[in-house]
Amino acid sequence: METYTLAGGCFWCLDAAYRALRGVENVESGYVGGSVPNPTYEQVCTGTTGHAEAVRVTFDPAVIPGDVILDAYFTMHDPRQANGQGNDIGPQYRSAMFPVDDEQRAAFEAAKERASEWWGGGLVTTFEDPEPFYPAEDYHQDFFAKNPGQGYCLAVAVPKVNKVRARFADYALA
Repeated sequence: METYTLAGGCFWCLDAAYRALRGVENVESGYVGGSVPNPTYEQVCTGTTGHAEAVRVTFDPAVIPGDVILDAYFTMHDPRQANGQGNDIGPQYRSAMFPVDDEQRAAFEAAKERASEWWGGGLVTTFEDPEPFYPAEDYHQDFFAKNPGQGYCLAVAVPKVNKVRARFADYALA
C-alpha cells in the first residue's frame, strides 16, 4: 500500500472522487500544513491556522498506479487557482502536495509537469511538509456517501466525481 497526502479545495470533493476509483483502499480527510495543534474545522475555516483541507489517499499500486492517483488529483481541481477552488476561497483550500520522501516528491513533480501541459501552465500547486496531519472530525469522513443529497455535494462534488470517473474509466468502480 502507498499513501499520498493531497489538498485541492474542499476535502469532501477529493474524498468522494477518490472513493470512486478501484484500488483506493482508504481516504482520510484532515488538516495539514498549519501551526495550530489539533485544529477544529471551525478554526481551519477561518483561514488563520495555516492548515489546508487535505486527504490521505491509501491505495494499492498493483491495482491503480500512483500516476493515476496523481493525474486524478489534477483532474478534480483547478491547480491554477491560488488559495481556493471555485467559490471556496481561502488558504485552507489551496492546491498543495505533501510528499513524505524524495521518491514521492519526484512523482509529484512529474505529475505537476504533466498537469501543466493539460492546464496550459500557471499551476500554483505547492509542495509542503506532510506532518503533522490531523484527522478531521468524524462527520467529515466519507461525507459524500453520508450526505448524497446535500446541496454542496450535488453542485460541486458530483461533477468532480463524474469527471474523474470518465477520465479514468478503467479504474472507476461500477
